Amino acid sequence: MSKTVTAVDTVHEAPQHSSSWRAIALCVDDYGLNDGVNQAVLALAQLGRVQAVSAMVGGPAWRQGAPALRALDGAAVEVGLHLDLTECALDPALRFPLSRLIARAYLGQLDRNALQREIAAQLDAFEHAMGRAPAYVDGHQHVHQLPVVRTLLLAELARRYPQGGLWLRATRGAPRAAHADARTAFKSQVIATLGSRALATLARRQGLRQNACLLGVYDFTGGADGYRARLARWLHAARQGDLLMCHVGLPTTLPDVLAGARQDEFAVIGGPEFGALLEQAKVRLQPMGKLLV
Repeated sequence: MSKTVTAVDTVHEAPQHSSSWRAIALCVDDYGLNDGVNQAVLALAQLGRVQAVSAMVGGPAWRQGAPALRALDGAAVEVGLHLDLTECALDPALRFPLSRLIARAYLGQLDRNALQREIAAQLDAFEHAMGRAPAYVDGHQHVHQLPVVRTLLLAELARRYPQGGLWLRATRGAPRAAHADARTAFKSQVIATLGSRALATLARRQGLRQNACLLGVYDFTGGADGYRARLARWLHAARQGDLLMCHVGLPTTLPDVLAGARQDEFAVIGGPEFGALLEQAKVRLQPMGKLLV
């Protein structure tokens, strides 16, 4: 294992002035969803392969997993709120399937008061467990960028953290070269179309920073070999300040539709070849907060 860490550290120490090297952040989503996700995230954090962890404060494994997350070096691993309205919202009445949530958001049918309370409650839960504000905010299934949701979210962030300092996940689509097939390229663009530009406008007005493009979008098929090929493609297409999201996990007894894909992703990102993939692509890993200074 020490050899693997050394390979990654070597990539981190690549010449800062070399224009051929780019720095990005690797973000793991869904911490707190189950014990398998928590264990995988913490293992990757120990290897120095994770720079951001997005926390689902309504997840079944959040309370038991929060202390270990809080113990990580916040300067090396940023922890953010993974705003969730589709799976583990604190108010069960606000748990909508994604397609229904999108429709209600665009039709103006969301209960603004209930949604405002939910956003505040999730931030409260994060602050209580972590003892600090989130380093950033994003959304489970990218719900943070939807109409009404984004407006209420940024209003709450302005109220709580008038000094700013946070960053927001941008869902800008990666260039076509980053995608292995037309299907995933289309999915990436659909995600961005659901609110990326509007969120960016609000963020600029509020002085909140955002990553460049979002890498890591795919259909969760292909096994470990398929994921390795996709990862190599994302890294080679990466530009300075991009965010690469992933969804790792280890076996769990709780239901998880992405269980197989999570284990495949963990096998690749946690495997001995990961350092070589970074080096071949001339990519360094660095916390997004430092990249956006």
